[in-house]
Amino acid sequence: MGLAKSEIFTRKQNEIALFAKVFGHPARVAILEHLFKIDTCICGDLVNEIGLAQPTISQHLKELKHLGLIKGTIDGTSVCYCIDKDNWLAMKNVMNAFLNQDITEKGSCC
Repeated sequence: MGLAKSEIFTRKQNEIALFAKVFGHPARVAILEHLFKIDTCICGDLVNEIGLAQPTISQHLKELKHLGLIKGTIDGTSVCYCIDKDNWLAMKNVMNAFLNQDITEKGSCC
């Protein structure tokens, strides 16, 4: 398997690619939507809400937490997750700057 060679790209390019990857699975999108809807959540609620197995939900939560879009606190045997508002806003700024680029009318390519 080849290397991603992420070191040849800018920090911003790598950051955008990581954000895009996290939205590349519908389960992670569903988890984020659910967390926005109820503002906090216990992992067991996600299993019931989304309909995937506990280990699968846990893996998706791990990806979201690794990127910093969610945070979790341990309460006994349960972990309560919520959106990390500061990191969410930072991600929105990065993605909006990238997605709001406009095509210029300087030349005709195709």
